[in-house]
Amino acid sequence: MKTLETLTFDNRFARLGDSFSTHVLPEPIDNPRLVVASPAAMALLDLDPSEAQAPLFAEIFGGHKLWAETEPRAMVYSGHQFGHYNPQLGDGRGLLLGEVYNEAGEHWDLHLKGAGQTPFSRMGDGRAVLRSSIREFLASEALHALGIPTTRALCVIGSDTPVWREKQERAAMVLRLAPSHVRFGHFEYFYYTKKPELHAALAEHVLNLHFAECREQSEPYLAMFREIVERNAELIAKWQAYGFCHGVMNTDNMSILGITFDFGPFAFLDDFDANFICNHSDDQGRYSFSNQVPIGQWNLSALAQALTPFISVEALRETLGLYLPLFQAHYLDLMRRRLGLTLAEEDDQKLVERLLQLMQNSGVDYSLFFRRLGDQFPEHAVAILRDDFADLKGFDAWGELYIARVSREGAVDQDQRRARMHAVNPLYVLRNYLAQKAIDAAESGDYDEVRRLHTVLSHPFEEQPGMDSYAQRPPEWGKHLEISCSS
Repeated sequence: MKTLETLTFDNRFARLGDSFSTHVLPEPIDNPRLVVASPAAMALLDLDPSEAQAPLFAEIFGGHKLWAETEPRAMVYSGHQFGHYNPQLGDGRGLLLGEVYNEAGEHWDLHLKGAGQTPFSRMGDGRAVLRSSIREFLASEALHALGIPTTRALCVIGSDTPVWREKQERAAMVLRLAPSHVRFGHFEYFYYTKKPELHAALAEHVLNLHFAECREQSEPYLAMFREIVERNAELIAKWQAYGFCHGVMNTDNMSILGITFDFGPFAFLDDFDANFICNHSDDQGRYSFSNQVPIGQWNLSALAQALTPFISVEALRETLGLYLPLFQAHYLDLMRRRLGLTLAEEDDQKLVERLLQLMQNSGVDYSLFFRRLGDQFPEHAVAILRDDFADLKGFDAWGELYIARVSREGAVDQDQRRARMHAVNPLYVLRNYLAQKAIDAAESGDYDEVRRLHTVLSHPFEEQPGMDSYAQRPPEWGKHLEISCSS
C-alpha cells in the first residue's frame, strides 16, 4: 500500500495542452476536515486506508496543498442542456488534479469538485456545498456496490467556508475518481467550434487510451462508437432495472466510458412510478424515469453528430440502431434475474411489463417488492405481497402466471433460490430521506450517520445486524423531498 507522498502520477490529459484545459490552482477551504472516506476507492490508488486520518489528507483534498507532480486543469467542453446547445461549459467548480498510475497498470483521474472559480464558472462561485458533496459521495459508492458503472468517490472534506445558495451553507470538496473525465460534450465543443485538428487530437487521445482494442478493427472510430453505444445501453438498462433516476442527462453529463457521471438531483425510486421526476427544476419532465431510455439514445445521436468527421453518417445511423435492442436485451436479462428466473421465455417481457403496470397503480415499494419476492417459495411470497396491490384481481392473475413460469424451470431448493435472488435484489438502497438525515447530522457537525450509511450501502445485498431501520419503507415526508440542480 502507498502513502499520499508515494503516489505515482502520469498526467496524460494535461499533456494535450491549453486548448483542452486551463491551468488553475484550487482555492482552499477554511479549516478542512474529513467528513467521510471510502477505503474501497482509496484501494484503487493503492492508497493505505489509514491515510485518510492523516492531517495531510484533509489539507490536500481541501485545496491547501498539492503534490509537486500534479497539474490542476479545468477542462473545456460544451453540451446540450435540456435539449438546447450551450456552446461553452467546462469545469466551473472542479479541477482535474492529475492522473494516478497504480500497480495494476490503471490510470485514475483525481477530480476535485468544489475547488473554486475557473474560467468556466459562468458567474458562479466555483464551490460545492456539504449536502451535494455528501450526496455525490454516497451515490457513487452505492451504485458501484450495486454493480452499476459509475465514477467513484474517494472522500468528502468539510469546512467553515460560508457559501450562499437558497440560504447560507458550508463549502465542501469531494474527490472523484474515474479512468477518464471526457464527456460527450468534449467532442461537441471541438466539432461546433470548427477546430478539426484539435477535434482529431481529442479523438485520437480517447481511442488510444480508452478504446485501444478498437485499433485492431478496420474502422477504429466506428468500433469505438459502437462500444460507447453498447456501454450506454447496458448502463441505462441497469438504471432502469434498479430504479435509479439521474435527473440531469445533459450531454455534458454523459461519460464517454458509459459510466454514471455528475450526480445532481438523483433519486432511487421509493414507490414505483414510471413518470417520476427527481429534479425539481425539470418542469417539463424531460429527464423523468421513463424518459431516461429515449434520452440516452438522443444523447448518443448528439455524440454521433460530433463524430461525423471520422465516421460516415450511414455507419453512425446503423450503429445507433443497435441501442434500443441492446438496452432491451440487458434490461430483460436483469429483470429475469430479479424475478428469480434463469431461463428465457418469449413472454417474459409481458410478464415484467404487467407487473410494473400493477405496481404503478398501487404505490408498491420498488426495491422491497423484489427482495421480499425471494424470501419465500413463489406461492407464499405472492400470497404475502398481494396485500400491497390495489388491483387484487389483477395481481392474482399475474401471480398465477409468475408461479407457473417459475415452475417450468423445474424444482429448486428454496434456500438456493433465496440466495440467488438476494444476490441481485438489494435490501438497502440510497433513499433520499436516508441521505437527508445523514446530511442534517453532518451540517450540525456529526459525521457518524454519513459514515454509517456509507458502510451499510457498501454491502447492499447482505443483511446487516442492527441495520433494520435502513431497510424500511420511507415515511411519507421522505417520499416528497424536492431536490434541484442547486449545489
